[in-house]
Amino acid sequence: MKLTTFTSSAIAAVMLTMGMGAANASDSIDTSKIHFLIPGGPGGGWDGTARGTGEALLKSGMIENASYQNMSGGGGGKAIAYMIETAAKQTDTLMVNSTPIVVRSLTKVFPQSFRDLKPVAGTIADYGAFVVRANSKFQNWDEVVAEFKKNPRKVKFSGGSARGSLDHLVAAMAMQAGDVDVKRLVYVAYDAGGKAMAGLLSGETAILSTGVGEALNMAQSGEVRILAITSPKRVEAVPNVPTLTELGYNVVFANWRGFFAAPSMSDEKVAAYAKLLGGVQVTPEWNEIKARNGWVNLYNPDTEFYQFLENQEQVIGGLMKELGFLR
Repeated sequence: MKLTTFTSSAIAAVMLTMGMGAANASDSIDTSKIHFLIPGGPGGGWDGTARGTGEALLKSGMIENASYQNMSGGGGGKAIAYMIETAAKQTDTLMVNSTPIVVRSLTKVFPQSFRDLKPVAGTIADYGAFVVRANSKFQNWDEVVAEFKKNPRKVKFSGGSARGSLDHLVAAMAMQAGDVDVKRLVYVAYDAGGKAMAGLLSGETAILSTGVGEALNMAQSGEVRILAITSPKRVEAVPNVPTLTELGYNVVFANWRGFFAAPSMSDEKVAAYAKLLGGVQVTPEWNEIKARNGWVNLYNPDTEFYQFLENQEQVIGGLMKELGFLR
């Protein structure tokens, strides 16, 4: 069996001490309010991360006001362009994003990259999950691989992002580890995780490629089942779900999520927001929300976050070339 491993050294190395790199931020800078810009629709991982972070900050008393704006379009490119074009007005805005900002820049889905914004802080990791309807004929991941080898068109994958983006990439990685031709993988793209989940439940697709956090509530209610996840070991939130590695498919992948500011925001204010996002992670309010969503803390502030993104670009770019997504 061919094994494909993707364990970025940057992911492992980025478990940094809270507040590192942001300690010099001036306490006089006003970070009492945040407007969260969400590049996708309701119900997806970006939406959950922004609203969960805002909830923890409000309940812990670390900010006084949080507002939210969903802006779908262009695989996240519409929100990025908006942040750049209206930068002067975005004095208190943080845009949530994740690994796709690297993937979609590499694939030219949009012309910008993380370098056109101000990286504030990475905050969490959400491992990939492969989800089926409760009444699906697939009882385990081995059955998925076996069916794919017989007839790939009967194993339609879906995700809340465009073709060639993260949900597609993780599905391809998992199937490649089963020694199959990933170019035959059928992937149906939806705009945001909520729509992708609806497509799964309606029978439009067989398997949803998403994050553990996005599938957790539906799995706990019994509406869907999670067949496998991409973590190196089992996740506390879903202790009965096996990892791909323990099933013999050596694939490990963590989708980080974090926040970006407009390019006009001062370095001092970026550092202050980074410090705020690190500080909330030691509060009981955050721990409650983290457990509810199956997240793992992955905090890296401003300059360290930028370095992490550069490393991600190299590692993911190499992987995408290997899988045929880039030339």
